[in-house]
Amino acid sequence: MGDFDKLLRKEMPVLERFVRFRIGNAHDADDVLQETCIAAFRNFDGLKDENFFKPWLLGIARHKCNDYFREKAKSMEIPIDELREPAFSYGVQGVTTVSVVRETLDLLGDKDKHMLYLYYFKDLPQDEIAKRLGLPLGTVKSRLHNAKQRFKKKYPYIPKGESEMKQLPEKMPEYKITKIDKPPFEVRWEELMGWFIVPKPGEKLAFGIYDQPGGKRGELCELEVTGKAKVHGIEGVEITAKEYNPSEANIIDNNKKAERRFVAQLTETHCRFLAESHIENGVKQFFTFLDADEFLPNWGFGENNCGNEVQLKQKGIMHTDGDTISTEEKSFLLDIVGRYKVEINGKEFDTVCVIDLWQYEDYVVSQQFLDKNGKTVLWRRFNRDDWAFSRYKKKWTEILPENERLTVNGETFVHWYDCITDYIM
Repeated sequence: MGDFDKLLRKEMPVLERFVRFRIGNAHDADDVLQETCIAAFRNFDGLKDENFFKPWLLGIARHKCNDYFREKAKSMEIPIDELREPAFSYGVQGVTTVSVVRETLDLLGDKDKHMLYLYYFKDLPQDEIAKRLGLPLGTVKSRLHNAKQRFKKKYPYIPKGESEMKQLPEKMPEYKITKIDKPPFEVRWEELMGWFIVPKPGEKLAFGIYDQPGGKRGELCELEVTGKAKVHGIEGVEITAKEYNPSEANIIDNNKKAERRFVAQLTETHCRFLAESHIENGVKQFFTFLDADEFLPNWGFGENNCGNEVQLKQKGIMHTDGDTISTEEKSFLLDIVGRYKVEINGKEFDTVCVIDLWQYEDYVVSQQFLDKNGKTVLWRRFNRDDWAFSRYKKKWTEILPENERLTVNGETFVHWYDCITDYIM
């Protein structure tokens, strides 16, 4: 009994992260944690080697989580056995339905839906479909072609190879930001915080970091979703990132090129990192959401690492007056503060400005201008005047005296750099 209590106390923080990362409802998560601890206590005598207590305990928790979601699926009346895709995965707020094919089919008319069902789900050749429906073969071919095209337009994933990265300039294009006297629109923002890529199959993206003043490009990063992946039983996608001339925060082994891989997850409510890996000093390093000290400070966003919210609308928790921002003092603040026209690269974009305080990094403010497609048009970073003072030995008003400034709750912030992606090219 004493050994079990000692081992459980040691691994309890990891167990709680493991369960709460899967189950967003705090009450349900507490129930699953309790069931896990009871099951572990009852079966502790069967554990032959206490060195394996942690994976043994997490294995019990995984089964208890699976039981929880099976019960959830029953209550949602999801016909699990009939689906060719996974019916659900673990989301921040519980069950996340991921049968995107079926959701897209539901958006089509009955004729299109029936035609695609016979061809793909029943595996019937076109001549057999023609016989069953009493239609000429040419009519079936035409209807099937049109149904495929309508499905493709409504399907949210970009087919592999169709999204190509465009060349980013060496110097930041001139831009102009103008306030629009209209209410800000709501927007679904599915990009991964700080990396701009949407974690869906087939996605590719390049972005550049441009120092101010001068607008010279520093880091150039190319990202691509390469396939599905799971971390501790949670499904997401794997993303490769190649960073050329990486910034100080991203440099690996003092090289001018850094490569890393992420696993990220997009749910109906949030977008978040699950894991990161890279090679350092010839050794491949792996960090997951269970590695609190190594992972969370670099890749964790939002309260309890829930990620960045994807359905954005103005909450009214921030107030702006020109270059002055006032808000409540707490972590994880993100809100739409207004509607703006952004003119950049010879194009005009109707956007909302999303301001983030402390979520990206302590004492850092970001302005992110999103269009109605939920894509970043322009991202701007501001440092608090004393940010990283021990490293730079100067305040930012001294380092960049001519750069634009913001005042947030009475504190001065200085514009450091901008980011754009190939989306605007």
